[in-house]
Amino acid sequence: MNESEFNALAEETFIAIEVAIEDAVEASGADIDYDTAGDILTLEFTNGSQIIINKQTPLSQIWVAARSGGFHFDYDAGRQLWCLNSDSKKELFDQLSIYCSEQTGRSIELKE
Repeated sequence: MNESEFNALAEETFIAIEVAIEDAVEASGADIDYDTAGDILTLEFTNGSQIIINKQTPLSQIWVAARSGGFHFDYDAGRQLWCLNSDSKKELFDQLSIYCSEQTGRSIELKE
């Protein structure tokens, strides 16, 4: 994947995350705000915690920093999914659901 392909794909993914957050907030009643600045998408929770999602263009990865740690996701073109680089069975939206649930104390399900 070249740099422009990565940037376009990552941008589409950030938009999909924003839509998923809006849908999850509506469904769960959780209070999650988000803000995008450049290559960084920040999810903010009422308890003051955050999840930071950013593009790592040189590595063609999306990185996520949550309370539970830092995670790197690679794009699997065959499955058309962002997968955790240490466990390709773990998909980005499923993992973000877990991280958001941990930080809100509510069950949050993000769907792409």
